Amino acid sequence: MLAPLLGYADGSSLISPDEHQGQKIGHNECFQEDCPEGDSKAHRAIQEAQKEGRAYSQIYNRSDYPHWSDDDGDCMNTRHEILALSSLTPPKLSPNGCYVSSGLWIDPYSGKELKRASEIDIDHIIPLKWAHQHGAANWSKPKKQQFANDPENLLAVHDRINQQKGSKGILDWMPPNTQYHCEYLKRWVHGINKYSLGLNAPEKAKLNDMKTNCL
Repeated sequence: MLAPLLGYADGSSLISPDEHQGQKIGHNECFQEDCPEGDSKAHRAIQEAQKEGRAYSQIYNRSDYPHWSDDDGDCMNTRHEILALSSLTPPKLSPNGCYVSSGLWIDPYSGKELKRASEIDIDHIIPLKWAHQHGAANWSKPKKQQFANDPENLLAVHDRINQQKGSKGILDWMPPNTQYHCEYLKRWVHGINKYSLGLNAPEKAKLNDMKTNCL
């Protein structure tokens, strides 16, 4: 069962989402080598959910969360919008103005200075897979796309750091740059509030413990 998080230091609080009811599926397991791949994936997903103490969600598929859209129709997709907006100097664009090739960025996760767009990943602060496992599986396709392209949940970071993070939640991964920890936590809390994502009891307790260090 998922539980809401208590208030954050600035007075904000996490909205208590409806209890996330997992799909009931049978206990049939596949022991033959020629079992359908989908069955084994479903079984792994169930085991993962049970291990983490949360309700089972539909199998995560990244393509269900379309990202890097061009919502304003200016030919620059979400990735390049974030690159352009977060560059500390005027970014260098492609001849058609649709892509950012270089600029100046400070990766908040590592403190590293970056100048080439090719070095940068746009990180989902709350990873798509984590959100999927905490309530987003039940969202409509438009809401999933909105979440995947929400600038408030996106950061320009060094690609290697982003790959280290993967789909880990805040309880399993924090930026190497300790000076960014409280801001990172605050942005997580904001995202959970905004999208009414759920937490199980252990997650709630651990996150509240982390919050006390940022008072």
